[in-house]
Amino acid sequence: MAHRGSSRRQRGRPLNGWLVIDKPSSVTSAGVVAEVKRRTQAAKAGHGGTLDPLATGVLPIALGEATKTVPYLMERSKTYRFTVKWGEARTTDDEEGEVTETSSVRPVAPDIEAALPKFHGDIQQIPPTYSAIKIGGQRAYDLARKGHSVELAPRSARITRFVLISRRDNNHSEFEVDCGKGTYVRALARDLAVALGTCGHVARMRRTRVGPFDEDSVFSLDNLAQLGHSAALCEAILPVETVLDDIPALALTGPQAERLRSGQMVRVSNATDGVYCARSAERLVALAEAKDSEVRPLRVFHLK
Repeated sequence: MAHRGSSRRQRGRPLNGWLVIDKPSSVTSAGVVAEVKRRTQAAKAGHGGTLDPLATGVLPIALGEATKTVPYLMERSKTYRFTVKWGEARTTDDEEGEVTETSSVRPVAPDIEAALPKFHGDIQQIPPTYSAIKIGGQRAYDLARKGHSVELAPRSARITRFVLISRRDNNHSEFEVDCGKGTYVRALARDLAVALGTCGHVARMRRTRVGPFDEDSVFSLDNLAQLGHSAALCEAILPVETVLDDIPALALTGPQAERLRSGQMVRVSNATDGVYCARSAERLVALAEAKDSEVRPLRVFHLK
């Protein structure tokens, strides 16, 4: 008889690291994760920040032990390039929704550029009605689709750069924004339009960067299918610690590494207070916190 614990083992290949996918439009982020798991046969996978179904661009996929670092990636800044269509407000604040309001006002470039500084720094924005925020245990978009009234409280967002790239025509303007965790680009477009005395929605959106990942490292799902189970797939997978590049390293001896992996504290005389990527023999052992030379594990990694 098989050991009871054997049925709980994860099925699939023990892949560890990051794959950066160029998400196509009209596919959900969860759908991309499922497709990556199917094509790579990875035992475990998750994404590093949801993209709207209509959006395209950089979607980091965490495989195996990299899933433990997703919360750290979520704290990193992101870059979006998006197009606003002026003169139409929509239920979803993007092309997918129904038109709720129209305006004949079409802002010109000088007026747009004069309004952008109002959206720099720490701002407050009301999330789109069609968002994944939970209200009484239900997603806001589920309530909205059922016809329920949805009222969401303002939330803080940080905008570090917001620029007008081009005014393609009277009806469309293209922007690029660098922003922090929790920013809704659809809400940004909606509120900018209101500030300009009109209404508008996102007609097109592409994410070009998430933390250390940008368009230079992306693979399409078709490219991924071609890689299959070849050695090229393993070469395409970026190291688990890629998202921890802003956390200093702490060198451990072999015995110290083993103690830390088992959840025990170790003493490291040269460790000043703070959080470290603890490493041994060039391998990531744990995210650890040091205080008074005592180092304790926060997240332990099992990498070969």
